[in-house]
Amino acid sequence: MDSPVLPLTVPDPADATELSCDVLVIGGGTAGTMAALTAAERGANVLLLEKAHVRHSGALAMGMDGVNNAVVPGRAEPDDYVAEITRANDGLVDQSTVRQTATRGFGMVQRLESYGVKFEKDEHGEYAVRQVHRSGSYVLPMPEGKDVKKVLYRQLRRREMRERIRIENRVMPVRVLTHPEDGRAVGAAGFHTRTGEFVVVRAGAVILATGPCGRLGLPASGYLYGTYENPTNAGDGYAMAYHAGAALTGIECFQINPLIKDYNGPACAYVANPFGGYQVNRHGERFVESDYWSGQMMAEFAAELASDRAPVYLKLSHLPEETIGAVESILHTTERPTRGTFHEGRGHDYRTHDIEMHISEIGLCGGHSASGVRVDAHARTTVPRLYAAGDLASVPHNYMIGAFVFGDLAGEDASRYTAYEGELDREQLAAAHELVYRPLRHPEGPPQPQVEYKLRRFVNDYVAPPKTGAKLSLAVEAFDRMSQEIAGMGARSAHELMRCAEVSFIRDCAEMAARASLARTESRWGLYHERLDHPERDDSGWLHHLDLRKSPSGAMEFTARPVEQYLVPVPEFAPPGGPERHLGEVDLVPVATAGPRDTAPAARPHTDAPAPVEVPAVAPPHPRLLRLLSLVEDSPDLDALGPYLDDRDPAVRAAAVTALGETAPTGTGPVLAARLRDDAPLVRAAASAALRELVEVLPAEPELGAGLREALAVPDTAVRSAALEVLRALRLGDAGLYGGALADTSVEVRVQAVRALVSVDAVAELAVAAADPAREVRVAVARGLAAVRNPSPEPLGPLLDDTDPLVRGAALAALAGTGCPADYATRAEAALGDPAWQVRSGAATALRAAPAGPAVPALAKALADANADVRKAAVLSLLVHRADPEARTALAGASDDPDADVRAYAARAGR
Repeated sequence: MDSPVLPLTVPDPADATELSCDVLVIGGGTAGTMAALTAAERGANVLLLEKAHVRHSGALAMGMDGVNNAVVPGRAEPDDYVAEITRANDGLVDQSTVRQTATRGFGMVQRLESYGVKFEKDEHGEYAVRQVHRSGSYVLPMPEGKDVKKVLYRQLRRREMRERIRIENRVMPVRVLTHPEDGRAVGAAGFHTRTGEFVVVRAGAVILATGPCGRLGLPASGYLYGTYENPTNAGDGYAMAYHAGAALTGIECFQINPLIKDYNGPACAYVANPFGGYQVNRHGERFVESDYWSGQMMAEFAAELASDRAPVYLKLSHLPEETIGAVESILHTTERPTRGTFHEGRGHDYRTHDIEMHISEIGLCGGHSASGVRVDAHARTTVPRLYAAGDLASVPHNYMIGAFVFGDLAGEDASRYTAYEGELDREQLAAAHELVYRPLRHPEGPPQPQVEYKLRRFVNDYVAPPKTGAKLSLAVEAFDRMSQEIAGMGARSAHELMRCAEVSFIRDCAEMAARASLARTESRWGLYHERLDHPERDDSGWLHHLDLRKSPSGAMEFTARPVEQYLVPVPEFAPPGGPERHLGEVDLVPVATAGPRDTAPAARPHTDAPAPVEVPAVAPPHPRLLRLLSLVEDSPDLDALGPYLDDRDPAVRAAAVTALGETAPTGTGPVLAARLRDDAPLVRAAASAALRELVEVLPAEPELGAGLREALAVPDTAVRSAALEVLRALRLGDAGLYGGALADTSVEVRVQAVRALVSVDAVAELAVAAADPAREVRVAVARGLAAVRNPSPEPLGPLLDDTDPLVRGAALAALAGTGCPADYATRAEAALGDPAWQVRSGAATALRAAPAGPAVPALAKALADANADVRKAAVLSLLVHRADPEARTALAGASDDPDADVRAYAARAGR
């Protein structure tokens, strides 16, 4: 008979579990894991606290399809990136922080790659950076982005790291502890989210890496956890930094994103745009004028949604089948695995339906807008020995790479300090204890979901833009009232205590957002801070950071801080300099409030309770699987995993292969290659995935190469494709091997063979593949002939006469990379009259490499093409020829084109 579960009781503060460390890292997501690794590598004893489990926590655990801000040498310049972020944030940046990401980001990409994170590369092993915005090529796809968190966890569990990094999962800090005399950070107080025990930590330095406040506004669905951002990010770090005395900045600059209508996930233009997708209104017109995904772009997006040209779509239906399949393979696995199910449930398909888009709820996020804890170029906050990194820190548009960079900076700087051994402030401990456990004193109080829903509904009603002083003042009054309701929430379990503490963080962030929005009496950042009562941007008075602090009396007070002098000049903005303006507390706008209602609302009609749903019994997990999962935590070697890899049960073998991919001990490569020949499809699939994931860290040893060659005979398309991909990436094959794979029965394998032939510059073999019966292969050959190290236009000749328009279009576009001599330029000019727009677009692209004499007149005529993508290709080619006066005249004429992309690129002729 089961023993009864005893109710949770309020623990005595004197019974707290006490921990000590040199560096305390709060949050085990993107920035936190990197901070812990760097601090440990520099000799510090690190304690990593995570309120969930580090293996699966943080926004990164939800999957990542690519890096938005990779400044790769040869493809982008740091100064250009700094200037672009300055423009995207309307001039309000500390360029020294943005420049850290710009200059250190590529080194971080290489560091992550050494851990096993896979970034997309071309056939020669160069980074396949894409241009998504109209200026700058910074987007670096991650084909196996769903596994990044697993790779980081593997690093944390390396034996040498385990000696330095102590991980405490299910521990949630609620307050940073500071020294009562000098205010420096000396630790934190919190509790265990499973047992409820009180936990106190002494530390030499504290790094906050708790992510954004994604659970601020209420999604259109009304579901508390259906947020655009990871819903576990409830503003914990914002509140802890504020109560520790740190300055926060830009809190009035909200995060608002485009998303899929009725599905709180990104529409993923970053993935779709390089494949040919784009955002349009219901007439199919591109309407976005802004060059960068910013508040201004969101303002244009919102205006289109509010017009008779709505709805707004991410257009994919015009793309060929193979391209749509490639987009699906990314969007339905890496970024949000549920989105394929969502579309299927509606009977929608990218081939027949474009993706309806909408706008997310508001949130606070430094990494995607600008609101966060104020930090300098070393991730230091204004509180000594307190650091902030990732989406919590105010480094505008910092994204994932910036989170890693600032986690690294914080870990490096904090590693100088050793554990604090003095007494901890009793008043601070008592306040933290009260915050955590007060819901246990009145378990019958309002439940957390009810109170949180109400709080966030007020956020939507009064704080979400467009903003007014009256609405923001009503918001402040509502949040003041709700302090008492929040203090009265009831809880019975440690999990409910965690949720109640999160509501207190959300309330703090909501009040900060409302008061900061009141204090900035102008409009800036487009939709992010649109004040209807102050509609103009005021650079003379407000090209200032708005800093927020907790005053000695406990009130929120503000300072207008001049923008730091730019390291990279941006002509549109001129920081005024001068002294800070202390604004003090913000004044509320007088507003009328409604009195109580005359009568109570009518009781809801009684309805019969629905019949209980019968849940089918689930078989218990296999005992050997449980033992294997336990073993993985200790980073086992091959000998320990051997019995599981040879288990008679395919499920156990597959789990062992997955464990091998997570731990990657010496000798992993050949073992995985051998498992490609396993009898069970489940095991082969696991081995294929692990090899692709680990390709950057596996040594290119002959035994691995031999195993992969053997796998090319396996009657499993996915295995043969994976084997070819890894052979190519590790340079373990040759033209003969890859050329033989062109006879494979699978189109997927033959495409991989083409990529492999490009990697060894096997032009003769590629020319043979130009006669392949599959269109996808011939398109890959056309692109590949332009990607070899010494490309020549002659081998493209047969493909220019191909019967398929997509192949002809690809071959013509490839001429831009191989060179377009006079005879081919004549063919490209003729192709501008082809019935297929893809061919006309390819022809316009080809003329980019042709002599200006024949190219410019033909391109000028193409500016009248009915298809916007053809006109866009013509403009981009004319920009190459802009030294020609006729080209400049044609570009000037395109400045009023009805398509936003064409207009934007044409405008560059004057720069």
